[in-house]
Amino acid sequence: MDFKEFVRPELLILVPVLYLIGFSMKQSNMCKDEKIPIILMVVGIILSTLYIASKEPYSLDMVFVGVTQGVLVAGASVLGNQIYKQSQKK
Repeated sequence: MDFKEFVRPELLILVPVLYLIGFSMKQSNMCKDEKIPIILMVVGIILSTLYIASKEPYSLDMVFVGVTQGVLVAGASVLGNQIYKQSQKK
C-alpha cells in the first residue's frame, strides 16, 4: 500500500505546509507544544475541506472526505516531524 492511495495527490502539498506552520508555532512559542498537533489537525481539516468544497458539489460525503483528508495530512506532517526528531537522538 502506498500513502498516495489514501491521500489525494493534490492535497499532499498540505503536508509540508502544515509542517512549516507547526515549526513556526514551535519557534515563536505561540502555544504549548502539546497543542500543536491538534491545531495542525484543525488547520488541515479546514484547508482540505475548503479545497474539496471548491471542486465538488456540497454534500455530507464532501465534508467526510475533507475531514478524513485533513486528519491524514496533519498526521503525516506530525509523523514526519517525529521521525526526524527521533533520528537525531543519540
